[in-house]
Amino acid sequence: MTQKIVLISCVSKKRTQKSLAKDLYTSPLFEKNLKFAYQQHPDTIFILSAKYGLLGLDEAVDPYDQTLNTMPISEIKSWANIVLQRLSACANLQQDQFIFLAGEKYRRYLIPHIQHYQIPMAGLTIGKQLQYLTRALT
Repeated sequence: MTQKIVLISCVSKKRTQKSLAKDLYTSPLFEKNLKFAYQQHPDTIFILSAKYGLLGLDEAVDPYDQTLNTMPISEIKSWANIVLQRLSACANLQQDQFIFLAGEKYRRYLIPHIQHYQIPMAGLTIGKQLQYLTRALT
């Protein structure tokens, strides 16, 4: 049986103390992405963390200041390989359905390994993503 998995990218705005991953990120974009993810009735939601790789929502993690946006491509590729290994342990990359709520840098080296995926907000600026999510959540 196939699973539906939502992948949300991390954001820079975070709590200042160790928190569950679902509570660590505090930007309106992340909060709306998480609500939207729940609306999709997925089997699993993961966070794509620049520091920790693939995070379950209930994993306790320390705050950090790291982003793929400033990493060299070689480091992004290494990060993607770690994420793919972890995803492969709990999902079938060729059969399961993936929904990316993540920017291009966070999905670029993951997508070639995933057969079935959607990117509902591909190409939208953050402002347009917020508008899309606000409409989708009403």
